[in-house]
Amino acid sequence: MPGHNGRDLRLLQGNECCAEAAILAGCRFFAGYPITPSTEIAELLSEKLPQVGGKFIQMEDEIASMAAVIGASLTGAKSMTATSGPGFSLKQENIGFASFTEVPCVIVNVQRTGPSTGLPTAPAQADLMQARWGTHGDHPIVALYPSTVPEVFDLTIKAFNIAEQLRVPVILLMDEVVGHMREKVAIPHQSEIEIVSRPQPDVPPEEYLPYAAGPDGVPPMAPFGTGYRWHVTGLYHDETGFPTTAAPKVDRLMKRLYSKIESAADEITFTSDEFLDDADTVVVACGITARSARRSVRLAREKGIRAGMVQLKTIWPFPYDLVGDIAGRVDRIIVPEMNMGQLIGEVERAAKGRCEVVGYSRVDGEPIAPAEIVAKIEEV
Repeated sequence: MPGHNGRDLRLLQGNECCAEAAILAGCRFFAGYPITPSTEIAELLSEKLPQVGGKFIQMEDEIASMAAVIGASLTGAKSMTATSGPGFSLKQENIGFASFTEVPCVIVNVQRTGPSTGLPTAPAQADLMQARWGTHGDHPIVALYPSTVPEVFDLTIKAFNIAEQLRVPVILLMDEVVGHMREKVAIPHQSEIEIVSRPQPDVPPEEYLPYAAGPDGVPPMAPFGTGYRWHVTGLYHDETGFPTTAAPKVDRLMKRLYSKIESAADEITFTSDEFLDDADTVVVACGITARSARRSVRLAREKGIRAGMVQLKTIWPFPYDLVGDIAGRVDRIIVPEMNMGQLIGEVERAAKGRCEVVGYSRVDGEPIAPAEIVAKIEEV
């Protein structure tokens, strides 16, 4: 239905919103395998992608799905896949390949309670570290984490833009709750959405070096099938794309992969906050728990407690400087999370002992309620 400023107002599930945003971001290829609680993303894209000239394919497993996404991206198509815990594990080797070969793509992980089969229909936040370190070896990664359905729309667009801008896999983490809840979303017109596309070579095919990076550390990427020929390998490679064992070139490649993320950290780190000006206790949270945190600090304020909160929408790269600055100004930071304590380790690393850091974990397949966080604020 028409909404404010002519925007299309829709009541959408988080998973539905992700699919709609992906198409508006320019996604034209999806490969995946059905898995609770992410399946609605694949279902909707199987219907919508052919309508815009895109392709949908259900692969035989999650490994093949990730490989197909990489292959499609190499031809120039903006590509994505969606999964949950066990499927995310199976995708890891190819996520590492995409990271190392600088193939832009988006991987959605709608988290559920694990490990193993766990509770397939229950929420958790236990894949934070897997998102960062799930594949072997050093590798760069970007992971975004919405807490509302409107944020799903915004961060899905940003995920595609970052993937294209930096030539990296971008992980969109969601909780099962956000994936399945329905909220009002004002979908902007296509002309209002900023769309970023991967850098293209400005030299003829015979002069093209596929991994010769510009000042931003990101090399231009010629689509397969356009006359540019280049070699893609999971081995260490030089600017030509062919394998190398030369120590200086190996060192230079890895450091460039990291530096292109670090250089863009300010523009790809998204957070929001409330009541930080006079807070002596700050709650740091992400995903569905950030919604409870926001409510909890308002309830604490009504009781005269100077509480504030920070929502991390970018989990990786972790906003160490922001959290460190907060730690230098407050008495304590509380970290509620639906796992055994993954986010708190990064908060402690950022705080560097400048304030007390207190964790609160819930791992029974139920979300953390605002009252629980208020009780923890009062306790400390």
